Amino acid sequence: MTWHDTDLERWTDACRNDRELTALAAAATVTFGISSGDRRALFGFRDGQFAEPTGAPDFVLVAAADDWSRFFRAVPPPAYQNFFGMLMRVPGSRVEGSELAMAQHAHLVRRVLELGREAISGPPAAPPAPPALSKAHLRPGYVRISVRGEPVEVFYEEAGAGQDVLLLHTAGADARQYHALMADQALTARCRLIAFDLPGHGRSGLLPGTPPGGYSLTTDQYAATVLAVIDALGLTSPVVSGSSMGGEICLELAHRAPDVLGGVIACEASDRVPGRKVAWAKHPLVNESTFVPEWVHGLMAPQSPEHHRREVWWGYSQGGFGTFAGDIDFYSGDWDGRDRVGGIDTARCPVIMMTGEYDYSCTPAMSEATARRIPGAVFWPMPRLGHFPMAENPPLFAEHFAAALDRLGIPG
Repeated sequence: MTWHDTDLERWTDACRNDRELTALAAAATVTFGISSGDRRALFGFRDGQFAEPTGAPDFVLVAAADDWSRFFRAVPPPAYQNFFGMLMRVPGSRVEGSELAMAQHAHLVRRVLELGREAISGPPAAPPAPPALSKAHLRPGYVRISVRGEPVEVFYEEAGAGQDVLLLHTAGADARQYHALMADQALTARCRLIAFDLPGHGRSGLLPGTPPGGYSLTTDQYAATVLAVIDALGLTSPVVSGSSMGGEICLELAHRAPDVLGGVIACEASDRVPGRKVAWAKHPLVNESTFVPEWVHGLMAPQSPEHHRREVWWGYSQGGFGTFAGDIDFYSGDWDGRDRVGGIDTARCPVIMMTGEYDYSCTPAMSEATARRIPGAVFWPMPRLGHFPMAENPPLFAEHFAAALDRLGIPG
C-alpha cells in the first residue's frame, strides 16, 4: 500500500496551492504519472499552471509498491529520499515514456513527490532556521597559478589560525560551500581554514584556451592545480579535505605527493564511482540551471535543514555552462584509483575517510571498501548526512570534522 484516495486528494490539493510548485512550473505544459502496482496518480501542468491531466502522460515513474512505501515515509531510508536515488540503487525503479521530458521537468517531479510525502506521512519536522551567517571574518584574496603553462587568477578565502587546512569544493560548485564551516569558532581556533574556487568556477578566472562548453577535468590537471595552489599560498604540510570529487583527489594527492601534505580527510570518496555521468547535464533541450541542481539535490539527507539544502540547490543553479559536466568527466570517468590507493603510505600521509549514510552516488559501503584497500586508513560513516555534508548540515559535519582532526593529531 502506498496511498489511499484521501491521500491523493490531499496531495492534489497541496500541489494546487503550493507556492513553490507554482513558481517552478513557469511555462510548463506536461503530464506525468506515478505508478505503484495497480495504482496510478496523474499530475498535469498547462502553460505554467497546475491543471487537470488530459491525455496520455508524457512519462511515468514506476516502482514496486513496497519501494514507494519506503519513499513516502516521513524519514525515508537511504536512496529512497529522491527518485533519482531509486533509479540508481533500487532495482525495478524506472521511467516509462519520455526520459527527455522527465529531465526537462525534474524540478516539478521532485516538488510533487515532496508534497506527496507530506500528504501521506505528514509534514516533516522543521528544525529552527539557522541564524543569519556573518561573513565578516572571511579573509578573501587572489593568487596566480599556472595551469597548462598559462596563468590563472584563483580566488580563495580563509578564516582562523593554526594548522593549514585546504578545503576542496564539489563538482560544478565553488568555495561558498564552506562558508558555514569556516564560521565555526571551535574549528577556526585550531585551524587556518582555506577554501578556493577551481579555475573556471565561482570567482576564479577562466581556464586559458578552453572554449565555452569545452571544459573536461582530468586527474592530472586537478592534482596539479591543487598542488599549485598549495605552493602559491605557501601552505605548510596542509591537511587537504574535500567531498565528492574533492574527496577523490584527496586520495590521489595522498598517493602522488605524500610528503607535501599533513594528511587528507576524504569525504564521499571511493577509488571508483561509476554511473554519475548523465547526458542531460549538458543537453540542448534541457535547462542546465534546473536539471543539474535536481540531479544533486536528492543526494542530501532528508534530515538536513531545508535552508542549507536550498542553498546547495541554488549554488548549483549558478554554475557556468558545462562546468558540472566537465567535473563529472573526472568524478565518474577519468578518476580510477583502483591500481593506486593500495600504494598510499599512511605513515607519510594519514588518510581519514568519512561518508554520509544518504549518499547514493558514493555509498558508505563503497568508501569503506576503498579504505580497506589503504593500509592504515580510517573510515567511518556519517549518520543523517548525505553527499554535501559541509554544506547541507554544517554543525553536524563539524563534529565529524573535529574528530578527524583529532585522529590526525591536530591540537584542539
